[in-house]
Amino acid sequence: MPPVPGLTIAEAAAHTGLSADTLRYYERGELLLQPVGRSATGHRRYAEGDLRWIQMVTRLRATGMPIRDVRRYAALVRAGDGNETERLELLQSHRRTVLQQLAEVQEHLGAIDAKIGIYTDAVEHRLDLERAPGV
Repeated sequence: MPPVPGLTIAEAAAHTGLSADTLRYYERGELLLQPVGRSATGHRRYAEGDLRWIQMVTRLRATGMPIRDVRRYAALVRAGDGNETERLELLQSHRRTVLQQLAEVQEHLGAIDAKIGIYTDAVEHRLDLERAPGV
């Protein structure tokens, strides 16, 4: 029997930046589209399609999508054609959430920038006074 092509779990972990435990969790948690291939010895072998999907799952999680929604999205994709409207609605809803969070972070960043401006002016003013002759 020829070897199954693909990456070992350690190689897939290095490639994706995730731990082997996280990859196993994704598999057990039904977050992947299909079972990961196995070698003749039973070791996982991650194909290119697996890695692309894992990257998508990682992006969804990094933007705060709950596991239950990632699981639902994966189930919809696994189910095949005919549920694109549900997939679209799920992703659009998540996009709205991400945009709201982004707006909040930008507002917080604006407040931080304002404080930085205040302290920069104070420090520069103090340095100007220290450099002024006869003060």
